[in-house]
Amino acid sequence: MSISFSGAPEDNITTSRILPEDNAEGSLRPRTLSEYIGQEKVKENLRVFIEAAKLREEALDHVLLHGPPGLGKTTLAAVIANEMGVNMRITSGPAIEKAGDLAALLTNLQENDILFVDEIHRLNRAVEEVLYPAMEDYAIDIIIGKGPSANSIRLDLPKFTLIGATTRSGQLTAPLRDRFGVVLRLELYTTEELQQIVTRSAGILGIEIDREGAWEIASRSRGTPRIANRMLRRVRDFAQVRADGVITREVADYALTTLEVDHMGLDALDRGMLRSIIEYYNGGPVGLETLAATMNEESITLEDVYEPYLIQQGFLTRTPRGRCVTRRAYEHLGLDYLGQQQLEL
Repeated sequence: MSISFSGAPEDNITTSRILPEDNAEGSLRPRTLSEYIGQEKVKENLRVFIEAAKLREEALDHVLLHGPPGLGKTTLAAVIANEMGVNMRITSGPAIEKAGDLAALLTNLQENDILFVDEIHRLNRAVEEVLYPAMEDYAIDIIIGKGPSANSIRLDLPKFTLIGATTRSGQLTAPLRDRFGVVLRLELYTTEELQQIVTRSAGILGIEIDREGAWEIASRSRGTPRIANRMLRRVRDFAQVRADGVITREVADYALTTLEVDHMGLDALDRGMLRSIIEYYNGGPVGLETLAATMNEESITLEDVYEPYLIQQGFLTRTPRGRCVTRRAYEHLGLDYLGQQQLEL
């Protein structure tokens, strides 16, 4: 059994994964902690760590940033580099295939520079082993040659800071996680914080938007700045073509409703996921793999992209037996909850 949702393409507006259209978001990124909106506790701690490192004229301790995608981990890494006054090299876990690749990156760093590794949980295990002494002793051991003639050469590295970002901190090995001196979790943003972000982005992009219009976009952005900025650009198109170019609450509501994003930020795939559990599995419980097969989606996509928000909003629960839809989901979809009550009895 397979269900397709024509209204929810794979790269839809509410996905927190990076889409091609997000490449232009670099101009919207804040450059200092004072410009960075939200994550107040994280910023408060970082200010102390950065100031202490600058007073000692040392490299900042290695930093691990974890949390859902789209919350600004890469942006925060760039802010840290800017506040420290150092350069930052950017790479990702899957891109570092061999120990030699890592050695090339590390040996090209300057004193106190930052190496940012996105998706660090996907590092090759052999590469990870080389990273341990680099993080602890600022040195790496390189094997030259093969067999009996092989020699080990120890290369000293400049003092550097590794900033790792991951959406799946549970997949990090304990030895790697323990080598990070600073571990920070980024939380989903409030509607008020997202409203500030939308207003700031609109100003940078030269878009006229009123307070209610910014709130309407923020309230449907699933707590994620990346989605908020993407929605802002889509709503701008509707405002320019169907309105007078100004984003008001009415314009934002019309645009996002047309894009099948409801007032809670749920899109067609979210609603389809809830309806599948209700219609085919009587509201649950249903296993993740079974649900993924039913919806013709990858299980990791459902688990990483869609589930967190549905659970946070109280539409979905996880149990030892599988996923279950809540009463709130029935009410949101306008369905009678009586069938589920009878099933439980």
